[in-house]
Order: sequence, then structure tokens, then C-alpha cells
Amino acid sequence: MCEFVRRAGGTCDLVPIEAGPPLAVGELRSSTGAERVPTVILYGHFDVQPPGNPALWVSPPFEPEVRDGWIYGRGSGDDKGNFYLLLKAAASLAAEGALPVDVRVVADGEEETGGQSVVDFLAADERGAEACLIFDSGMPAPGVPAFDIGTRGLVYFHVRVRTGEQDLHSGIFGGAALNAVHVLMQALDAVIGTPEELRAGALQPTEEELAAWSALEPGAAVLAGDGARPADGRAAEDFYARTFAGAAVDVNGIYGGEPDLMKTVLPVEAQANVSIRVAPGQDVEEIETAFERLLRDAAPPGADLDVKHWSTSPPGLVPPDAPAVKLAQDSFERVVGRRPLLLRTGGTLPVIPALAERGIPAILSGFTLPGSNLHAPNERFPLEHLTLGVEAARETLLAFGRL
Repeated sequence: MCEFVRRAGGTCDLVPIEAGPPLAVGELRSSTGAERVPTVILYGHFDVQPPGNPALWVSPPFEPEVRDGWIYGRGSGDDKGNFYLLLKAAASLAAEGALPVDVRVVADGEEETGGQSVVDFLAADERGAEACLIFDSGMPAPGVPAFDIGTRGLVYFHVRVRTGEQDLHSGIFGGAALNAVHVLMQALDAVIGTPEELRAGALQPTEEELAAWSALEPGAAVLAGDGARPADGRAAEDFYARTFAGAAVDVNGIYGGEPDLMKTVLPVEAQANVSIRVAPGQDVEEIETAFERLLRDAAPPGADLDVKHWSTSPPGLVPPDAPAVKLAQDSFERVVGRRPLLLRTGGTLPVIPALAERGIPAILSGFTLPGSNLHAPNERFPLEHLTLGVEAARETLLAFGRL
């Protein structure tokens, strides 16, 4: 990436990070030569998911191959293919002497495992920017561009229960002594279902957002398409409200006793990993406190409950009426032929709230399609979207010259 930016006439270097991979930070100066022009950050990440079992790949994961209108390879969509579109757009405008903004390039080497280094970089950065353009998402359907203006935060807990000194014979002690698995289930039951205390502060979507969500594939079809079964009778109908704008608690793993053996004991220890996706508008510290209190209040006397916070990332929300958002929507509409939907993503991107903290609106979009196999074998990127994505990015950078 650094060499690409340098060949385009810019500067770029690796910035060492003490606890992880480096950041790549570069700059392309405006073609105007003016001292005061808008500054735009192009953000992406150069790390990718592990390829997994090579036998599941049709072609080697790190040797890109074009087949049937797709580019196959690990990172082709997430995020090297998408990020390339931004870099190519900026480089081509610079080569034409038509780049109207100062471009700052920031590429993350740990987005797939946390992304804290870019958060720290933005917090310490004194220059700021008028906007940030991120291609690390995709189209919900062919020909339907979208901007993700909201991301959910994440609080991740490890919960450990002990109920005595040793496992006990269930015939002698069953019904009289605490069972660690039972205690853990009782404590988790207090947070599963995401009670009202864990929903507090969530911002309701705007009418424009609701209209955009209604244009998406019905929730029932999304669930069925991934082989999922609805959590309850309203889960399909409320799919986007729950996954885009709501908090959600999930037990990600649980262990207690020896489930692979027929062993009649009362386990003395049980453990679980539990996460809560925090909705835009919610305060992660308040949710952390409420979450832990609910767990502890539900545990019976005599049980030792140890709750550790393993990870925390706040939610993010971009004002849908921000000038940068409107300019980018206009630009995409001119190129793609359809105005981008304003969506949210149920996932967590630490860079979005970090940008919001600095007052920098982020345009989170991209040109992958459903079926791009992100994080899975045979990851792919639609070949025709190379030209389309570069043109959309060029048009957006040109429009940002008016910020």
C-alpha cells in the first residue's frame, strides 16, 4: 500500500505499534496547491482472516484468480479489494491534476482482531479531517448502494462460577448442594433476552432510515438464507430493528462438568463467554455496570461469581444529514444510478465511534455483494465493480472538494 501511494506522488510510511502490527499512514496533496483545502481520510485495513482449510478453496487463497466474473482470493472483498478502489480513485485524480482535497491514507493492520491502534491514532491526531471515506462494506443487492451510518458497540465478558471445593456425587448431594452449571444458567437467564435495563438509551432510527430498511430483503428470507431459525414469533418481522438499532445479548460459548462423559456429578465450576452488542446511543460503561449487576443479583447465595471484561468498544452513529453524507449520496447516485440507502450494521467497527469523537463524519460503504463469502472459503469480489467502485470514489472525492 505504501508503495502504491508513493507511486501516485504521495508519501507513506509504516508507523510502529508497540502491541501489534503497524499502521500504514500516507498522504496525497491536493492538485490545487492551495494551503487550505478540505482534508479527507481514506481508511481501510490490510489484515485479513486466516484462510482456514485449504482443501475448501477452489484456487489458492493468496493467489488471486478471475473466474466467472469474480476475483477470488482471501481479502478480495474484506478489505483489500474494497480499499483498492479508494486508493485507485485518489491516485487517478492526482495523476490528472484533478484531486481537489488533501487525502490522508490510514490502513489498519489489526482490524480483524480489535482495531485499537487506529482508535489511539485518531485520538492523538491533531490535524483531523472534514470527512472519512471507508469502503469496508457492500451492496445489499446488485445495483443497490448503501451507506452504513450506524454501528453497534460490543462488550465481551468471561463469566466463571464456583460452588465449592470439588465435584460432588449427584446421588448423595443432588438437590441439596449448589451445582455450578445450574448457577451459571440461572445467572445467564437474567441477561438473555436483553432486559429493558440493557436496552436503555438506544436511539430510534429516523424515518429515512426506516424507509431504507423496508426496501431490504425481508427478515424471514435473511434468516432462512443462512439456515437460521427465528428466536421468537416477532424476530423475522423485527429483524432489522433488532440487528441494526437494538442491543442483543448472546452466550458465545459455555462449559461445565464433562459433557462428553456419562458422569453423575454436581460440577463445581462452570464458565461462559457472553457478549452484548450495544446499540447506537447507549453508554457502554452504563451497560457494563448494569450487565454485571444483573448477573450477580441472579446468582444464589454461596456461589462465587467472577466476571471479567475482555473487550469493550463503543457504538457509532453518523448524522444522516451531515453535508459529507449528502454529497456522497449525490455522487453515488450519479455513478450507480440509484441513491444509496441509509442503513446500519449490526457489527462493530471501532474506527466509526473514534471518528465521531473527533467530529469527522464517516461514509461507510463498499462494493461487495451478498454471496461474496467474506471470512469464508472462496472469498470473492465482483469483477465489474472494480470500475464502478473507482468511479463512485472519484466522484465522491471531487464532491468533497466543496466541503
